[in-house]
Amino acid sequence: MLKMKVAAVTALGAIAISCSAPKEKTYRNPIVDASLPDPSVLKAEDGYFYLYATEDIRHTPVFRSKNLVDWEAVGAYFSKETRPAWGVEEAGIWAPDINYIQGKYVLYYTHAAAYCHGTCGIGVAVAGNPAGPFTDIGPLIHADSIGVKNAIDQFYIEEDGKKYLIWGSFEGIYCIELEDSGLALKAGAEKRQIVGGGYEASYILKRGKYYYYFSSIEGCCAGAESTYKVSVGRADKLFGPYLNKNGESMMGFCPNVILHGDSIFAGPGHNAEIVTDDAGDDWLLYHSFLKQAPEKGRVLCLDKIIWKDGWPEIEGAVPSKEAKAPVFKRS
Repeated sequence: MLKMKVAAVTALGAIAISCSAPKEKTYRNPIVDASLPDPSVLKAEDGYFYLYATEDIRHTPVFRSKNLVDWEAVGAYFSKETRPAWGVEEAGIWAPDINYIQGKYVLYYTHAAAYCHGTCGIGVAVAGNPAGPFTDIGPLIHADSIGVKNAIDQFYIEEDGKKYLIWGSFEGIYCIELEDSGLALKAGAEKRQIVGGGYEASYILKRGKYYYYFSSIEGCCAGAESTYKVSVGRADKLFGPYLNKNGESMMGFCPNVILHGDSIFAGPGHNAEIVTDDAGDDWLLYHSFLKQAPEKGRVLCLDKIIWKDGWPEIEGAVPSKEAKAPVFKRS
């Protein structure tokens, strides 16, 4: 710890006073020691970051934070009375993706049961307040009608004044244009494939001249035996072609892994939107199992992204145990 001596002159003479520099704020993973799978995060108009997660141990949870480290539960985006009723009866609400579109908080969600080939779909709900209540608008995509069996893990993005939804899991990643409201598919829009099989949990970051495609690979949900990992490719156009770090096309399965498990964490993945703090650093929120306590579910973790030669990295490629916290001047 940095220390300094200060000489103070008083009526009693010179007195040496020791004082210490302020200690940097740190955090430890997991930052929320409870199940918050498939997180999605947005900074709302009130200055808080709001986080939404798959229903698991909690029912469609909503948390909020000023600094990405200290989170509090503020409710649920659907209640028992308002949860979507379309699709198969046993379906759950997975992988929410939160956005702010035309003055409304717009939440895209997956409506699916386990082994959802052909029976799952993607819906949309809206709210005037980030904590809800959200009103369900209904389905945007059905797996059986759009011809993509795993119609899950949706992600919204805007490009050149147009709005798009990207989705898919392990059998190809697809994109389709939305109406300007973001609440319906654009009339006559056709899906297009942008990435091949083996990937899911899509998130695209535009940084500089590149589009960085973050995804998760392998097995998400086997507790301490989970093998989930975060992989990144990039392209110079939104629709690709996306290449890995070796220049290989991601239409094939050629991941570039930047985050994997270790002796403490199993299956880190399904990252949220990347958040930039007031110091200009980028931060990745994601879920992971604790190997010694998998019964807690997929807990919430946080790590800083290091940019090196135009590619993102996580230090050591594993979840940090303790690290310097993000910087937010008003947190």
